[in-house]
Amino acid sequence: MSILRDISGVLLDVASVVMPRTCIVCGRVLMESESCMCIACRYNMPLTNFSKERNNPIMRLFENVIPIESATALFWFVGNSEWQRIIHNFKYYNRWFFAQKMGEWFGEELRDSENFGNIELIVPIPLHFRRRLMRGYNQSEQLALGMGRKMGVRCEFRAVRRRSYNDSQTSKSKSERWDNVDDIFEVRDVEKLRGRHILLVDDVMTTGATMSSCATAIIRACEGDVRISVASLAASRRMADGW
Repeated sequence: MSILRDISGVLLDVASVVMPRTCIVCGRVLMESESCMCIACRYNMPLTNFSKERNNPIMRLFENVIPIESATALFWFVGNSEWQRIIHNFKYYNRWFFAQKMGEWFGEELRDSENFGNIELIVPIPLHFRRRLMRGYNQSEQLALGMGRKMGVRCEFRAVRRRSYNDSQTSKSKSERWDNVDDIFEVRDVEKLRGRHILLVDDVMTTGATMSSCATAIIRACEGDVRISVASLAASRRMADGW
């Protein structure tokens, strides 16, 4: 076994020279102690710090829409900025492992928050099978896996499905986003969700339309016998400003 460890160590050293690990944000070569993001970018990241703040802009986004226990996002998504690269790297460039690493960071924050300390199940927002085939994976599942590892909470990937292949939300107006995700989710296994405090996880939140649609499907299927909290890796600044 020691020989195998020595060989694997050598291979990793060679790989780091041929293809050095770089920061997901600025592209700088990472030090051995850094993981996916350099210390400088992590320090300067536009964090929301909402996990410990109950009455925050994301929580208010769902007021009078659906009953939510807690809501948060790790950082602000600022379009056309270096922070946008975090999402784009694992959403469009097949770097799913970055999503898991970011999920671990997010999970550590939620684990230490009273607002999210009693989560019983993590449910990532599902992709339609056609989009999943094109991308090869669901980035929200990768986030959920990282979060679950740090929070000590099980992830459930099959209880909810996206039954409609809807267009991308990126270029749509606020009202168009809500119409685009209306009634697109379906609960396939109610008993896996009933009576639980569920954390819905997604990569980016802009209007809350996708989260609301998925949460509504779960609440209806469980006949109200469920609690929902939501966590998005990033939240749009436009959302905080009222769009």
